[in-house]
Amino acid sequence: MSVQMTIRVDDDLAAFVDEAAKAGEGSRADVINRAIKREMRRRAAQLDAQIYASSADPDLESDAYTAWAVHNVGQVWSDLN
Repeated sequence: MSVQMTIRVDDDLAAFVDEAAKAGEGSRADVINRAIKREMRRRAAQLDAQIYASSADPDLESDAYTAWAVHNVGQVWSDLN
């Protein structure tokens, strides 16, 4: 099932969507749906990272990574945006 929505986007975003559609990446709706799905996956990954960071086990070798992730989570997610 799909729902029709009417949205307003900035000119540069509309140009990006139109260029992607003209390049054969699907319709405008396809391009926008993929972008929204990517955002949903990004948020799920961010939540997973927060859960992982809050449940560190001091006996695991992965603690160094956990400490790095906790310290750098803000930078990592801003790089993805």
